[in-house]
Amino acid sequence: MCGIVGILGQSDVANRLLEGLARLEYRGYDSAGIGVMERSRVKVLRAAGKLDNLRGEVHQGKPKGRVGIGHTRWATHGAATQGNAHPHRAGDVTLVHNGIIENYIELRQALEAEGVAFTSETDTEVLAHVLDRLVRSSDDLHAACQALLKRIRGSYAIAVLFDGHPDLMFVARNGSPLAIGYGKLANDGTAEMYVGSDALAMTDWTTHVSYLEDGDWAFLRPDRVQIFDRSGVEVSRDIVTVPKDEWLVDKGPHEHFMLKEIYEQPDSLGRLLRHLFDLDGGKVKDDIAANVDFSAAQRIVIVACGTAHYASHVARYWIEDFAKVPVEIEIASEYRYRPRVHGANEIAIVVSQSGETADTLAALKDVREHVSATLAVVNVPTSTIAREADTVLTIEAGPEIGVASTKAFTGQVLALLALALKAGCDRGVISSEDLAARIGELVTLPRLISETLAVRDDIERVARHLIQSAHVLFLGRGIQYPIALEAALKFKEITYVHADGYAAGELKHGPIALVDQKMPVVVFDGAGALSEKTASNAAEVVARGACVIRIGTGVESADQGIRTPQCSDLVEPFVNAVVLQLLAYEAARAKGTDVDQPRNLAKSVTVE
Repeated sequence: MCGIVGILGQSDVANRLLEGLARLEYRGYDSAGIGVMERSRVKVLRAAGKLDNLRGEVHQGKPKGRVGIGHTRWATHGAATQGNAHPHRAGDVTLVHNGIIENYIELRQALEAEGVAFTSETDTEVLAHVLDRLVRSSDDLHAACQALLKRIRGSYAIAVLFDGHPDLMFVARNGSPLAIGYGKLANDGTAEMYVGSDALAMTDWTTHVSYLEDGDWAFLRPDRVQIFDRSGVEVSRDIVTVPKDEWLVDKGPHEHFMLKEIYEQPDSLGRLLRHLFDLDGGKVKDDIAANVDFSAAQRIVIVACGTAHYASHVARYWIEDFAKVPVEIEIASEYRYRPRVHGANEIAIVVSQSGETADTLAALKDVREHVSATLAVVNVPTSTIAREADTVLTIEAGPEIGVASTKAFTGQVLALLALALKAGCDRGVISSEDLAARIGELVTLPRLISETLAVRDDIERVARHLIQSAHVLFLGRGIQYPIALEAALKFKEITYVHADGYAAGELKHGPIALVDQKMPVVVFDGAGALSEKTASNAAEVVARGACVIRIGTGVESADQGIRTPQCSDLVEPFVNAVVLQLLAYEAARAKGTDVDQPRNLAKSVTVE
């Protein structure tokens, strides 16, 4: 969602702030702004819409200064307007904020009763006014900032500049990620400090980063930082090194990041295979979830949101098959709030690409006291969820910039499959011979994904047909059912065409009423035991006059749909995932929508 970047530097920062914000565009935003310390007063420039609009404001305003903060906003309280864009000023305080302040209404009403006039609809401006009043009533800046944190409830990552303090920045986090970067200039060795809601924002300036913990707050100067915990005790946080090659975000020869990331899947899945499995020995590597013993597990619950939720549904078929243990799949935003019954030998797995998904993180914190072990499947090993879980399994996908998840989805599915196989081994359900055979099937993944990418022309033809309709129905049975759900999600989020995913066997229980000549139906025609039943469901649709488009290895001609490479049942969900990704991509491209940054969506959902 919203992005923060800050610099305490040795040269003009306006253009560098814009560069940092550009690296955060993938998170999703609808307005942007920067604040630059000119001598001892902050100059603020803001614009609604894309960063190009802000660049125009900066070019005209020509701010000059070595210290500054920037922000990309995804609208929560208040519309996407210039007036609601960050930074917000109040007196001597200039502030940017990610998150949601839950008690902002009562704070705002109290300020209005004291005569404060607000210029925006945001909860962030309330923060600025509260802090300004605290600063004015105290001669201790540290005490004023700590008092602010005690007055507010909710999630936040904030960065603040103060008029009259030209080399100082205050930052704090609770529930929203925030990182501090440490840098030295090569020419003379002088120091700079940075802050970002994502380490990616600081990629050109430093590889040395520390991550604030929930409740932390800090004062930054160009050459040093003081970090305090929730109680006000000064603490240190580890400085980690993130290699620059892990932050490469160039589109290369591809038109969009999404397409680049689709085409990266043979490499990303091959890399993950080597990370998860001893390919020569035909086994799951010993260090994969080594401290999680599935042998006594009576239940596994997997908690996730969005695409990660559908990846979890795929995994349930494998875990229950290979490990013979019941699995429940939960939407994090529902799971964290409903009454639940836990068992003594229950294992909780949370899945999140960013490792910062607000509802998933809250669910993890809530459940960990009630289960025997928690395990996180994430793409960012330094993320909050990774740090909070007992065990971490990374999907090794590298940066994913497109809002619509592609390589992260298949990475999550493969990582969860490895856990299913490990659980089967722990429980004595899978023999070493069976395990080696399964891993032998998975070794074919990179090649089969490459072969799937080669049928892009057929996929593009089908995509152009689908966008002629106002509605599309995706069907699947068995493990293809969650693939149909993911296909519908991908299609609607980047094409803006309404799409639904259904279990094909449920067609007669309602959805068939919608079927007519105007609604195309896409069927994931798996080659497994349910293929004949899926064919019968497709025939029911054809009998109602709908156009049926089949996806699978049994497709005989282009008139029927999209023929995929011959593969095993174990590999088929990965192959079909790539087809659905390209299908949504080509449809969106044909419609001319914003593929990488679809409207109203954010890459990392860090607020409820």
